[in-house]
Amino acid sequence: MKKFAWILPVSAGILWGSIGVFIRTLDNYGMDSFTVVESRVSMALLLLLAGIGIYDRKQLKVRLKDLWILALAGIAGMFGLNVTYNEAINHLPLSLAAVLLSLSPVFVLILASVFFKEKITARKAGCAVLAILGCTLASGLLESLTGLELSPVGIVMGVASGIFYALYSIFTKSAMKRGYSGLTITFYCMLAVGIILAPLSDWGQIFSFYREAPAANTGFMILHALCGSVLPYVLYTVAIQFMDAGKVSILAAGEPVAAMVFGMIFFREIPTPLEFLGLAVTVAAIVLLGMPERRKDRKASMGKPVRLNKG
Repeated sequence: MKKFAWILPVSAGILWGSIGVFIRTLDNYGMDSFTVVESRVSMALLLLLAGIGIYDRKQLKVRLKDLWILALAGIAGMFGLNVTYNEAINHLPLSLAAVLLSLSPVFVLILASVFFKEKITARKAGCAVLAILGCTLASGLLESLTGLELSPVGIVMGVASGIFYALYSIFTKSAMKRGYSGLTITFYCMLAVGIILAPLSDWGQIFSFYREAPAANTGFMILHALCGSVLPYVLYTVAIQFMDAGKVSILAAGEPVAAMVFGMIFFREIPTPLEFLGLAVTVAAIVLLGMPERRKDRKASMGKPVRLNKG
């Protein structure tokens, strides 16, 4: 499994890149950002609960002394990321907000080196720079900067979204070191987000969406929850079990590129030559980082294996 573990964060990044397809549909329906996230998280919780009930109900057991880690991963990671990223989008062009979010691998590398003593190797640092450069090109930001007035609040929120993304990696790795599985961590993180967002969301709109076309819209919400929350978060979290958190964050950095591809497929948005170049650079960074390391580098960069139990 370890040999192919790089596929997990890459797949997570691709799935997160599909979120825009669902968000545009719900935005056109009139849902605000809090309601959109809550509609996804509430369905994701139902799917996770059903999956855990079928797979192993013991996955729901957590020690009271560990609840704070799972709560922080959900609040600081998932909730903090969504709030700050939404605010960044409200104050900045979407392309710039996406690029600021893509800075998260840098924060993960720094935090992981502090808390988990993970080595910042030349390969990791180089691939992180390549991934950020690729995301910048793919976003179309460089072609839209002329005459652009940047909001200080938007910049702060965009950088904060990258930091919160990094905090999710740190807290989930801490939870894994305490013996919790990816399913358990993802479920309780989303539960924390769902509880916080519940009073801030328009439930009337959510129920109205379901009533409008029960079968079709329920299927839409299941896909939204699977592609935007359940699968990517579980894949990303499980990947942290097998490799350094910094490496996982870089391998998942293809999200903006995936979003560009989905835009081409569903909305006929044709990328510019620079955006295509960004796609190539980002893919190159992911491929380089996913290549087997030399034995010397591997020994230097690998952390202690994480042992899991089902308690």
